[in-house]
Amino acid sequence: MKYFTLSGLNRRRWLAFKANRKGYYSLLLLLALFGLSLCAELVANDKPFLVKYQSQYYFPMVEECPETLFGGVFRTPADFRDPVVQAFINDEGWMVWPLVRFSYDTINFSCDAPFPAPPSMENPLGTDENGRDVFARVLYGFRLSMFFGLTLAIIGSAGGILVGAYLGYNGGWTDILGQRFIEIWGGLPLTYLLIILASFTEPTFWMLLGIMLLFSWMGLVDVVRAEFLRCRNLEYVKAARALGVSEMGIMFRHILPNALVATLTFMPFILNGSITTLTSLDFLGFGLPPDSPALGELLAQGKANLHAPWIGISAFGILGLLLAMLVFIGEATRDAMAPFSTSSGGGHR
Repeated sequence: MKYFTLSGLNRRRWLAFKANRKGYYSLLLLLALFGLSLCAELVANDKPFLVKYQSQYYFPMVEECPETLFGGVFRTPADFRDPVVQAFINDEGWMVWPLVRFSYDTINFSCDAPFPAPPSMENPLGTDENGRDVFARVLYGFRLSMFFGLTLAIIGSAGGILVGAYLGYNGGWTDILGQRFIEIWGGLPLTYLLIILASFTEPTFWMLLGIMLLFSWMGLVDVVRAEFLRCRNLEYVKAARALGVSEMGIMFRHILPNALVATLTFMPFILNGSITTLTSLDFLGFGLPPDSPALGELLAQGKANLHAPWIGISAFGILGLLLAMLVFIGEATRDAMAPFSTSSGGGHR
């Protein structure tokens, strides 16, 4: 790998991160799984990639194909899992299917076993209590959890950095009043508020994200505030101020890079907490709608269907793997960002 784009310090940090084998390989595995989940529609879908019918080619994943297009009698979108529609197409063409012929909300009506059905060639991880493919729901649920966690962690951390920078740099009464407000705001019971909200309306992805963003920004305030309090009276800051550099320039060009070191160390753990919170709400039934591919909802099904262990094992396995990878990445980042880390740091792990 080439390092010509990295400075000497960043290169040493990258080497220290890479030397921590658990963190480095966890990052590679996480990127691979996330990349696979981004292509979930190409891996698990109830629509084929390509359909050839009467010398014409169709792409059902990106265009709506009515049943009448293939000789049916209804103008509704074609159900390509319907044996009648498949017979029409196979008589005068062919189809190319994904690896798993189910989406996260597709019910397997052709299953011979009662729901939840055990793993089979058609359903690699079995079906849930509603007849939906567990593998497809795990794949789509992994993507949903990552999107929710990343969005919450990035936006919440950005808000926490801005608030912490403002309080720490100004100090005085601004800092005192800001700390008192954070203490009061942080004392509000977020979980109870979400439960109360769920009793009035069905939460959506963006509603849950918005409510949790109102509280998640406080996680990094103390870390960034402490760094700005420490750096605001150092010599290089006084020199920049004497040279006429604006206050915003001092905050974001000279002090903020130092605060970002500690912030990056906390990011994997913040992402871990965001995913855990969403999973907990879904498990308790106060999270996303029931038809959403949520890992917490699968865990709840596993608890309610102990005679179908493949449901709980699949959900718990992918969730445990995800959280473990984030912890290992966080530990490797912490070691790499340590003041005296070297390229051999963390290699004993």
